[in-house]
Amino acid sequence: MDLLEEINKRGSMVDGAIQNLMPIGDPDELYRAMRYLFDAGGKRLRPAALFLSTEAVGGNPQDVIPAATTVELVHNFTLIHDDIMDEDNLRRGIPAVHVKWGLSGAILAGDTLYSKSFHILSQTKTDAARMVECMVMMSITCIEICEGQWTDISFEKRNDVSEAEYMEMVEKKTAILYAASCKMGAVLGGGTPGEAQALWDFGRLTGVGFQIYDDVLDLITPEDVLGKVRGSDLMEGKQTLIVIHARENNVELDVFGKREATREEIDDALKKLEDSGSIDYALATARKYVVDGKEKLDVLPESEAKDILLALADYMIERKF
Repeated sequence: MDLLEEINKRGSMVDGAIQNLMPIGDPDELYRAMRYLFDAGGKRLRPAALFLSTEAVGGNPQDVIPAATTVELVHNFTLIHDDIMDEDNLRRGIPAVHVKWGLSGAILAGDTLYSKSFHILSQTKTDAARMVECMVMMSITCIEICEGQWTDISFEKRNDVSEAEYMEMVEKKTAILYAASCKMGAVLGGGTPGEAQALWDFGRLTGVGFQIYDDVLDLITPEDVLGKVRGSDLMEGKQTLIVIHARENNVELDVFGKREATREEIDDALKKLEDSGSIDYALATARKYVVDGKEKLDVLPESEAKDILLALADYMIERKF
């Protein structure tokens, strides 16, 4: 099995749907700003997780294309606003939306993506009860993403953030959209409540692992591969698991919160984090979350979709960017 081929096969279904369900409207620059990051690429992991969850409970992936498109729209809405708040000027190797269209244009593009996502979700062919459940699930998910982002920003003003607080923040900011993608796929695919809950837990746990590993990639990945400035989390003063572990082990990071840090200073900080075991600790923690998440799928019948989901979980902590 070629995992990336399987992901791309499902991702292409969403790419086609974006052209059909979100055509260029009026004013055209607003819609170009909305579609800008889609056209720049992306791995489509969340839609793939939704499609695979539908397949794993015996559903037809063609029936959930609008729902899969919805989670990708929500994801991109968060990226646009995150880049504004973090003052990141690059995304996927190109100028961020706020750099190209200004702050006001980017905020409007993100807001319209958020609103459009629910409009597209309503076009999913399902019964009223399942539609209401998915609408409620997505609205709560978006609320928790915002709560997680607020908490993440508030952490930048503190130097006493605990590992438990970090985990709670990550679960809301990142993992919950994976959890909702998987559960929504199960609900729309006709899965049992037990299967839907198992897939929610799978998405939540592997989503936490994904974010912890993402924090590691921010430090160790070359900028031409990462698509943004390496070490940006350190320069922005982000309280990652790596930083928390380093602080608890009395590691001094002069670059922390220094937005104009040089590459040499970032390299020096990376050496300290490697020597202290902080990066290894984060990697081990990410792996544990993924292992725990994979165990949740034991309740599902054996299928190709289940095998791909398990491989997708491993990819969360093995990818290069």
